[in-house]
Amino acid sequence: MTTDLRLDALHRYPVKGLSPERLDSADLDVGRYFPGDRLFAVENGPSGFDPMVPVHQPKIKFLMLMRHEALARLDARYDACANSLTIRNGGEIAARGDLGTAEGRAAIEDFLAGYLPKALRGPPKVLTAPEGFRFTDSPRGFVSLLNLASVAAIETMTGFAVDPLRFRANLHLSGLAPWAELDLVGRTLATPGGVTLRILKRTERCAATNVDPVTGIRDLAIPHALSRHLGHTDCGVYAEVVEGGTLHIGDRLAVEAAYA
Repeated sequence: MTTDLRLDALHRYPVKGLSPERLDSADLDVGRYFPGDRLFAVENGPSGFDPMVPVHQPKIKFLMLMRHEALARLDARYDACANSLTIRNGGEIAARGDLGTAEGRAAIEDFLAGYLPKALRGPPKVLTAPEGFRFTDSPRGFVSLLNLASVAAIETMTGFAVDPLRFRANLHLSGLAPWAELDLVGRTLATPGGVTLRILKRTERCAATNVDPVTGIRDLAIPHALSRHLGHTDCGVYAEVVEGGTLHIGDRLAVEAAYA
C-alpha cells in the first residue's frame, strides 16, 4: 500500500440529470452499481431503449445537464421506500409521483414537458432501469470518484470557484495530488473494513460541468480549460466493486498495487 486517501462525501443521483442526494454511508456490493444511483432517466422523445434487452444509450437521448441546464434549478428527492419522486422548483413542490405507476410517472412527465417545452424532441417519458442496469454516462460507470485536489486545480485554471457537484460523482476524495487519480487506472483502493474498488477508466468531462449546480447558469468552460491546460478533458475516474462492504464519510482508503 502506498497512499492514504480520505472519503469526504458520498452522493447518489437517483434520476439522471436531476439533483444529487448526499449520503452518510453507502453499502456496496461486488460487481454492482453505486446504490440508488441513476435508477431513472427521462427519455427526450423515443430513444429505442428496451427494458427487456437493456443496452447503454448515449446521454443525448435523455434530459441532461449538458444541454438542459435549467434542470439544475430543480430540487429532486427520491423516496426509495415509496418509490416516489418529489420535484421542487423555487422551494415549492412542482410535481410528485409514484414512479411505479403510470399516473405517478405522468405527473413527473407533465411537469417536465411544461418546464422544458423548447428542449423536447418528443414527449418526455420516465424510464426505470431494469435489474443489473443503470442510466450512467459510461457503460462501465459502476462507481464514480472525484479527486478534490483536481477540482482545486481547475479553480486555478479558470480563476473561479468550482463546486465539486458540477462533476456529479459518487465519491469525493482528498489526499491525492492534483490529477493523480488519472494514474490509478488498473490499481485498487481499499478501506480498512475491506471495501475494495478497482479503477477502470478515466472520466471524460462534457459541457454538463459548465453548469452551476445551484443556479443552473452555464457560467464556465471546464472541458475547454482542461483541454487547453492539460491536453485532455479527463477529471475523475470510474471504478468497479471487487470487495463489498459499507463506506462511511471519513473513511480512509489505501492505494494498492495494480490488480492482478
